[in-house]
Amino acid sequence: MQILARVSSFNPFSTFFAHSVPVCTNLYNPQKYFKKRSLSCLTPVSPTVRTMALKFEVLGRCNRARASKLTLPHFECQTPLFMPVGTQGTIKGLTTSQLEDIGCQIILGNTYHLELRPGSELIDELGGLHKFMNWPRALLTDSGGFQMVSLLHLADITEKGVTFQSPVDGKPMLLTPEESIQIQNRIGADIIMALDDVVKTTTTGPRVEEAMHRTIRWIDRCIAAHKRPDEQNLFGIVQGGLDPDLRDTCVKELVKRNLPGYAIGGLSGGEEKDSFWRVVAQCTAALPEDKPRYVMGVGYPLDIVVCSALGADMYDCVYPTRTARFGTALVPEGLLKLKHKVMASDMRPIDPECTCMVCKKYTRAYIHSLVTKDAMGSQLVSYHNLSYMMRFPKGDVPKWVCDAMEVACIDISTCCFPSNGLYK
Repeated sequence: MQILARVSSFNPFSTFFAHSVPVCTNLYNPQKYFKKRSLSCLTPVSPTVRTMALKFEVLGRCNRARASKLTLPHFECQTPLFMPVGTQGTIKGLTTSQLEDIGCQIILGNTYHLELRPGSELIDELGGLHKFMNWPRALLTDSGGFQMVSLLHLADITEKGVTFQSPVDGKPMLLTPEESIQIQNRIGADIIMALDDVVKTTTTGPRVEEAMHRTIRWIDRCIAAHKRPDEQNLFGIVQGGLDPDLRDTCVKELVKRNLPGYAIGGLSGGEEKDSFWRVVAQCTAALPEDKPRYVMGVGYPLDIVVCSALGADMYDCVYPTRTARFGTALVPEGLLKLKHKVMASDMRPIDPECTCMVCKKYTRAYIHSLVTKDAMGSQLVSYHNLSYMMRFPKGDVPKWVCDAMEVACIDISTCCFPSNGLYK
């Protein structure tokens, strides 16, 4: 507890851990879930020292949770951190100055959409994405692999890569591991992601194993194609669905490549929460202590707290801004529906305890009058929601959170109540 107290000045989740009681019973043991599996189909790789454009320093710990400093080419970040998603280099309705004001450290851009419009070659000609969008802090670009799931009806996956039907003009677009890295090299983000074979979390059977092994084969192609390792950090992505054996195999193979950082992919796709946290616990326990760990697609506040307790560092999701566009604000008690008629005369701020610009200046009644007919309404709610994501959510937590915290040696049983349904 004392360690976390020393770093609480910048760690938004330390308040949660500071009020918990450490216990060391029922420790998570990955070997309990593993069975022997042959690695004969994988290419042997010797550990190598790779050029890295980051520095990762753990400043404080509370059992498995950690507060760290992540130094990237464009910004020195403090973790745990949440990254808003700017699909085409922008967070809908917000300026880069506003994002700086709320404490955003890294913005996530989508390689697939940026290549479609405006195009990576144009971005490169104009000085890279940082200059293009006037963003002085860090950027991360995904590989385009998630579109395998979100645009599966438009995609065909082979060993060569992924062939998409462009939603712009209907023409086929082949995305190989090499092309994904080349596009990301031109875009110029601080962190770039390897192309992985993504399947829905609830998928079972041979397809999950095929995707995991292909992800390993593709990481080697991504490494070979990466031409800017001294300026950009290539992260590998752990796949394997909900199968502990496959996850373990993937982690071991990725760690052999000695990458700058590692992501846990293939979650937040409809799996049970109990399965979700167990995969995160397994992967974080096996990944290197001296490298950042990024859980992809996680945006619910409780999920972020649990993953942080289990040793993860970075998260991203469209949830805060997408929710805002529907007139819904994130508050400690859950979700506040600002379109509801009872808000029409409510003169309180969205969250009386929030110190963001929106809560200081505007009432629920005023925002209610905007959200149904004026774009400014969603802009104000987006600003608040992202501000909220930089802080810690309060309130009762469901049992699955208590179970996950126990694995992290943190006893919060006095805070746990049956789920209120807000974060299912």
